[in-house]
Amino acid sequence: MNTHNELRSLTTRESIVLLSSAQVGRVVFTDEALPAIRPVNFVVDGASVVIRTGREGSLSKLNGNVVAFEADHIDLATRSGWSVIVHGRAERVRDIDQLVTLADPAKSSWVPLRDYFLRIPFEMVTGRRLALPHVTSEATG
Repeated sequence: MNTHNELRSLTTRESIVLLSSAQVGRVVFTDEALPAIRPVNFVVDGASVVIRTGREGSLSKLNGNVVAFEADHIDLATRSGWSVIVHGRAERVRDIDQLVTLADPAKSSWVPLRDYFLRIPFEMVTGRRLALPHVTSEATG
């Protein structure tokens, strides 16, 4: 029986399903010519990631900027997990109907007083999974 983990690429659909199951991810962007990463809680809304932030923070300045967003799940006991990366141009959510929907308390930020919504459309979605290979009936006897 092969007990080595295998790394495989995920389809876009698989990646989005896994991304939707996560609660925390990381926004990757450039801040004053340096790479920056901010952990955030988020929701998947249609074909985008939406984060809720404050009007004064570094994330609120990303409107129109190309960013990356990453979320993952790692199981240390089995040395397995997955990672999904979304690339897109961040845009401020301004549509009143969308804002009302996103302001749902069930989708609130972990940090209080966050009233600025930033959307990262799924322009490019990639994912990878590291897992034990499937055990075939031959291997299990």
